[in-house]
Amino acid sequence: MSDAELVLRSTRVITPEGTRAASVAVAAGKITAVLGHDAEVPSGARLVDLGDDVLLPGLVDTHVHVNDPGRTEWEGFWTATRAAAAGGITTLVDMPLNSLPPTTTVDNLRTKQEVAAGKAHIDVGFWGGALPDNVKDLRPLHEAGVFGFKAFLSPSGVDEFPHLNQDQLDRSLAEIASFGGLLIVHAEDPHHLDAAPQHGGPKYADFLASRPRDAEDTAIAQLIAQAKRLHARVHVLHLSSSDALPLIAEAKREGVRLTVETCPHYLTLTAEEVPDGASEFKCCPPIRESANQDLLWQALADGTIDCVVTDHSPSTADLKTGDFATAWGGISGLQLSLAAVWTEARRRGHGLEDVVRWMSARTAQLVGLDQKGAIEAGRDADFAVLAPDETFTVDPAALQHRNRVTAYAGKTLYGVVKSTWLRGERIVADGEFTDPKGRLLTRTS
Repeated sequence: MSDAELVLRSTRVITPEGTRAASVAVAAGKITAVLGHDAEVPSGARLVDLGDDVLLPGLVDTHVHVNDPGRTEWEGFWTATRAAAAGGITTLVDMPLNSLPPTTTVDNLRTKQEVAAGKAHIDVGFWGGALPDNVKDLRPLHEAGVFGFKAFLSPSGVDEFPHLNQDQLDRSLAEIASFGGLLIVHAEDPHHLDAAPQHGGPKYADFLASRPRDAEDTAIAQLIAQAKRLHARVHVLHLSSSDALPLIAEAKREGVRLTVETCPHYLTLTAEEVPDGASEFKCCPPIRESANQDLLWQALADGTIDCVVTDHSPSTADLKTGDFATAWGGISGLQLSLAAVWTEARRRGHGLEDVVRWMSARTAQLVGLDQKGAIEAGRDADFAVLAPDETFTVDPAALQHRNRVTAYAGKTLYGVVKSTWLRGERIVADGEFTDPKGRLLTRTS
């Protein structure tokens, strides 16, 4: 590591080969070597000894609603990326909706990139959107560098991003498959949703009944059939229904090009604990029962579910009304995702290596960011430094999110992020942030 400018040393470094005591050499923003703990530090290199704190690769969150421009009062690039950095996330991929305009044309992508430039504390990439009337825009967006295309199979909640029916899904997916792209899908069947009881009001049980598991199961089965027929690459977003796991596992065994994510709130919160009127817990699909959660964890362990992402979907506090039917559906969890997942993972006997695989390595792989997601030579020097045995109690006032409504308020979580590093620069430490250092990423960058 003779060219090293920086050496990070820890007794616990999480690498693709496992956790070990190591010194990680960095030059020009890249990891140049991972050596023994006591390796000699070159003259001129700065040594940062982290002691027993864990050095892990910065997390890659591929499902974030930044809502900027157009609904910046809901979040924004400045606040979202600060919250992410505070939570050990060094890369996020922004969803195409809830901003105005949505990322459904190249011009709209350029607008979003211009807004994000200079505000991003971490690296940011962008998804495109697949709408009923924008099939002609999909290839140009792909060539402009979006990481794939988001589609809804049921109403999205915002008028400017309509959902696809099965014929429209077929046309969009055929076009995306023609250039080797990726379609990521909010999979709930609208007919099952329409047939479910819609009582409204403050009772969580009524809301849960309005978003039944069979809506997810049916939509996922239809998506798998389309992907199989077209040999297309598809990804199921925010899986909450454990009933869909057998058909997902079977599709994977058959070679369908299918990946699946779930979210911290499905893994750490349960329907049984949601108070009536507490719409900070509302999301779609919904948080389900504890028995369902157990099966999601089992599917993570066996690889049926590939990765864990936040689906950070904030809004202003006034939209979180006490009526589950009218309240905005979305969980704000960007800053807390690592700690929330780690807290439950350790309780269930999983290690930090598992968490890194689910929240960094596999998410980076999903979007083809080969320079992210691992501590090994040649990758970007993106790190989180974690004290895994320290705890904190979630205080909404201490969050970096623009709107500090959180389903995790008052919970005691394991895992304190001591510092976060982007390309070898410490961007946050002990709550103090540098100026924005993030870059805008494209699929080909």
